[in-house]
Amino acid sequence: MRRPLRSWSTSSPRNAAASIRRCAICTGRARCSTASSRPRAANRRGRARRGVRTRANSSVEPMSVESVAAPIAKRVPTERVHHGDVFVDEYEWLRDKEDPEVIAYLEAENAYTEARTAHLDGLRGKIFAEIKSRVQETDLSVPHRMGDYWYYSRTFEGKQYGSSCRCPVAADAAGIDAWTPPELKPGVEIPGEQVLLDLNELAEGHDFISLGAFEVSHDGNLLAYSVDTVGNERYVLRFKDLRTGASLPDEIAETAAGAAWSLDGEFVFYQTVDEAWRPDTVWRHRLGTAADQDVKVFHEPDDRFWVGIDGTRSEQYLFIVSSSKITTEYRVLAADDPEGEFRVVLPRRDGVEYSVEHAVIGGEDRFLIMHNDVVDGVKAENFVLAEAPVADPSDMTILIGHDPQVRLESVGAFADYLVLGYRREALPRLAIWPLTADGYGERRELEFDLELASVGTAGNPEWAQPTLRIALGSFITPRQIFDYVPATGELLLRKEDVVLGGYDPNEYVQRRDWAVADDGTRIPISLVWRKEFAPDSPKPLLLYGYGSYETAIDPYFSIARLSMLDRGMVFAIAHVRGGGEMGRYWYENGKTLTKKNTFTDFVSCARHLIDTGVTAADRLVAEGGSAGGMLMGAVANLAPELFTGIITSVPFVDPLTSILDPDLPLTVIEWDEWGDPLHDKDVYQYMKSYSPYENVEAKDYPAILAITGLNDTRVLYVEPAKWVAKLRVTKTGDAPLLLKTEMSSGHGGVSGRYERWKEVAFEEAWILDTVGLADA
Repeated sequence: MRRPLRSWSTSSPRNAAASIRRCAICTGRARCSTASSRPRAANRRGRARRGVRTRANSSVEPMSVESVAAPIAKRVPTERVHHGDVFVDEYEWLRDKEDPEVIAYLEAENAYTEARTAHLDGLRGKIFAEIKSRVQETDLSVPHRMGDYWYYSRTFEGKQYGSSCRCPVAADAAGIDAWTPPELKPGVEIPGEQVLLDLNELAEGHDFISLGAFEVSHDGNLLAYSVDTVGNERYVLRFKDLRTGASLPDEIAETAAGAAWSLDGEFVFYQTVDEAWRPDTVWRHRLGTAADQDVKVFHEPDDRFWVGIDGTRSEQYLFIVSSSKITTEYRVLAADDPEGEFRVVLPRRDGVEYSVEHAVIGGEDRFLIMHNDVVDGVKAENFVLAEAPVADPSDMTILIGHDPQVRLESVGAFADYLVLGYRREALPRLAIWPLTADGYGERRELEFDLELASVGTAGNPEWAQPTLRIALGSFITPRQIFDYVPATGELLLRKEDVVLGGYDPNEYVQRRDWAVADDGTRIPISLVWRKEFAPDSPKPLLLYGYGSYETAIDPYFSIARLSMLDRGMVFAIAHVRGGGEMGRYWYENGKTLTKKNTFTDFVSCARHLIDTGVTAADRLVAEGGSAGGMLMGAVANLAPELFTGIITSVPFVDPLTSILDPDLPLTVIEWDEWGDPLHDKDVYQYMKSYSPYENVEAKDYPAILAITGLNDTRVLYVEPAKWVAKLRVTKTGDAPLLLKTEMSSGHGGVSGRYERWKEVAFEEAWILDTVGLADA
């Protein structure tokens, strides 16, 4: 599919919408902002819950914001009964966000959090000013070519959101010059510039906005885009004529994020979701007709599968993809036959995942199929790459065999070369595979002089482009955008992200360390710090972890992080099992009935950093969000003595309650990741043994800050609300316990860059205060 492999950018008009299989974690201080890290959705008020009986309400316990007293939620004992086990849940009543009493409780928690952190207001202001002073607020992305235009995005000082723009390719440009992007500079007029979409205008009157689809038709004349102004990830799809700038009357509500044009620009394909917030249906809309006339193209009845649609880079085919956590099925249609019938590429078989890319090899149309099926009697856990005739995809020839040390992740096809994305030694890699008149040339890996680096493609929509746009970065290297020329091997620097005020990467150090888990497994740890604060004695340290959905947390540069590093803090990532850093085996050994490895790995990394003198328990803070929030809740129960603080955003801390209820949004999809506790007693008992909410105990916990969004459709606000309420009346000690609910945001947190920077400043001020660096 024409989805940039390991893409750093989603600005391409023809990029696919959101990943339909696993979360792409937002690895800055902000929360996860893309699909399915922990897919949940808003509950429906008053719905009876299976296996639940409610007892009489207890009285409301008083609170006093004025005296900075912690809110105490009332207790309403509710029984959850499964497999003969009775669990009494006293805070399930917080699930009903339509109840004014629930809102009042969340607002009281917000007031308490603000009161307990009021002394950090000055530090928050300093950090916000530091971030703002380092960011080039008026800026432009590197243009990428599509058709007769260069597409790019712009930001302007003082504006919360960016604008998507384009300008024409010079009519007389030829050869490589026709693929050399114009050098655009802030404040300099761009000849022929056209603003396609200004998100600032669309955001007027709204506290939140998120862009879903942004797809330009193949002829460049029309734009399909969708926006969510609530935070619940249901979008309104609209259309614009780019020749006139006029908005078209077509409007389709309640859609999922993505869209795809037919080759002739007459039709748009889009998705809708079911009551469980699962993208399950693909529709065909004829431009100029009413939405109620749209044709249902495909419906996926299996609750385990998500559905997506996209076109190939070659513009020859459209693909519908049905994908669960462990199984995939593609359907294909010729792009010039939009009213035709999609046919199955390879029938789904449980446990077999595959992807399909169209390529022209030796003058023949072929499908490149990356899969993890059995090859020569061995399950290809780390995937293999095969080719097959378009007419008979089952007739596959293996091109790249299975390697237990190398995880194949993606293949991108262009007219003259292939691009392979893979992972080796816990780092992402790229290789170019030239195509010859007879078939395949010699593969070559792109190499960079960085010990810890992330590399990926960055917006490459054109089939016949002679250059490949890639992005490179590290913990200490601001992101660099290059054009690689496969024909010559040249690497042309197009842009390096600017850090205003003077930034010298030589003042910082990054390195890889290894902890040893209880079972002897070596766990990689990435670290970065400012040289003058070398950890030759225990230093304050922030340890980040995720460890789910085979998502890898790779080295990345962060301007916001500098405010902590420059005050003497070390930043580290524990690359625990359940993530994807070390290949499919790494993932398989941190999910379902091996999920506890994720938690114990993180504890092992914390102990290693303490035992080796890098940090100490009284200055170590742990961080994780979404599924990584479950990790935070679990380690808080497992080893609270190792941490002085834990910060978590949209934390999935009540997983058993959610996963037990198939009527809740997207629960059935998640059974392949966590197990099915509803029908399997062993899974139930295993999940109950680690679920953060069920395992809160009367013991000293570190300081905890939990942040959530009222409109989150992936991890419901009720999970951290219940967790904090239970901790409040159960834990011992006087370490602060805070809950902050964004009342107009979803899983990705607040929208608007200035609001996001304020949120980052709030979080970092709390972290610095917790480790004693608030005055640094």
